[in-house]
Amino acid sequence: MSLTERINNDIKEAMKAKEAGKLAALRDIKSKLLLEATSGSGEVTDEAANKIVVKLYKQRLDTYDLYMKEGREDLAADEKFQAEIIAQYMPEMMSEDDIRKAVQAKIAAVGAAGPQDMGKVMGPVMGELSGKADGKVISQIVKEELSK
Repeated sequence: MSLTERINNDIKEAMKAKEAGKLAALRDIKSKLLLEATSGSGEVTDEAANKIVVKLYKQRLDTYDLYMKEGREDLAADEKFQAEIIAQYMPEMMSEDDIRKAVQAKIAAVGAAGPQDMGKVMGPVMGELSGKADGKVISQIVKEELSK
């Protein structure tokens, strides 16, 4: 079952169960998937869908942090709840050890020598690990490995 089909089925279940918060999060995912489908080839691949879900998750967390800084716990709680719903549809993320191995392999492949070569490494690594690992974690590991 593709991610799009899974979202559609879960929307039906949330409607039947009258779960308004969950339904809102699922409809947001579906709207972004439909937008992608209409702007592209017509069908959204699971890889593209996973990128969309990860992006939505990060947006929810960023908004949550913003609301907490502003002292708006009521709005922050809603964002946190929706982030938890969206997290159920995210692809499994790589461990730090796996990311480090991929980064070390890419550093060796491009012949990077130090921090000045970060751009040479980040582009290929981000392309390879996109949707599988958080960009902040990748960036941190690349910096650590190039500083050795």
